[in-house]
Formats: sequence, structure tokens, C-alpha cells
Amino acid sequence: MTATGAPTLLGDDHWFDDGLYSAVTELAHRSPGPLDTLVSLWSAYGLALFGALLLAGWWRARPPASGTRDAGGPARAMLALAAPAVVLVAFAVSSVAKSLLRERRPCQTLHVVTVEACPALGDWSLPSNHAVIAAAAATVLLCTDRRLAALAVPAALLMAASRVWVGVHYPHDVALGLLVGVLVSWPLMVAARRAAPLAGRLRETRLRPLVARR
Repeated sequence: MTATGAPTLLGDDHWFDDGLYSAVTELAHRSPGPLDTLVSLWSAYGLALFGALLLAGWWRARPPASGTRDAGGPARAMLALAAPAVVLVAFAVSSVAKSLLRERRPCQTLHVVTVEACPALGDWSLPSNHAVIAAAAATVLLCTDRRLAALAVPAALLMAASRVWVGVHYPHDVALGLLVGVLVSWPLMVAARRAAPLAGRLRETRLRPLVARR
């Protein structure tokens, strides 16, 4: 039982990566203030970068509306259009998993000094939503734009690491978050390829700007 009276599926026992978590938070505590501020800002607002990358991926994926048509253009356009929805599905899966697993935050169970204030009881830890969203965004970009993915993949890893650095997640929380993001988004993107013929039909409607440049 938690302090709020809600039962936890995983219990309140310490985890195998307690030591690693404590070592990271201790390192953060001893690090220069500007570094902690930078990591904290990235942890809090870095997901906006992934939103910008998804938008850029959609913009770049649309083939010309007329002239020489790339056979793979419609497929890429539909994938890029579906990408934000796929990321949202991954987030929904993560949120359901959190409510089922109900793992307490490490800063609630361990005596550590953290960069960020510890979330309230009932704000569960496993998996890390930030890591799920970042990994899902990086995965869909791997399917649509490898150049943008080259930025998104290391950014996703940095996002996951930052959540441990600021003290709000165990390492296994973010590791599972990355895994969930990939495992949910990859098959959905594969399925989205089947919608490529729809892009051809949309090009002949007023919705053409969604799948083709003017």
C-alpha cells in the first residue's frame, strides 16, 4: 500500500538499480548548477524538439503535387502524416501501463537529493512517459526521414538519461520506456504503409496539401 492508500502491483521494495540511480543523483547533486539547469530544462521541455522534428518530417516527406512523381512519395507522405498519431498511441499505452503497474517514484522511496522536486504520490514511475514519447518519435522518424532520425535517436537517449539525472525515474523506468516506444510504434508504422494508396486519392482532393507540396 502507498501512503495514499492505493495498492501497488509492484510493491514498495527496492530495485536492482537503486545503486545506479543513487549514484546518478549524487553526481547531479555535485555537478555545477548551470549543468543541472540545462539538463532540467531539457528534461522538462525537450519533448518539444520531437514535435518539431515530426512536423519537419511531414513537411519534407510530401512529394511534388505535379511533375515527376516519386513512387515512394505517397507511402512516405502517409507515414509522416500518421507519425504523430502513432506517438500518441504509444503515450496512451504507456499511461495505461503506469496505472496498472503503479510503481512509486524512486525519490519517494530512497533518501536522495534530486534536481527536480519529487512528483506527488500517485504519479507513477514505470514506464517513463518521456522516454516512451521520445523513443516513439525517433522510431517513426526512422521510418520516414533518416536524416531527422539521426538527430532524434540520440536526443531520445538523452531525454531518457535526463529523467534519471533530475531524479524522477529509475534507470529501468526509462529503459522500459524506450522499449515500449519502439515496440508500439514500429508495427504501427509498418501497418501505416498499407495506407499509401490513400495518399494518391487525397492528392486529387482539397486535402492535397497534407500529402503533397504545391
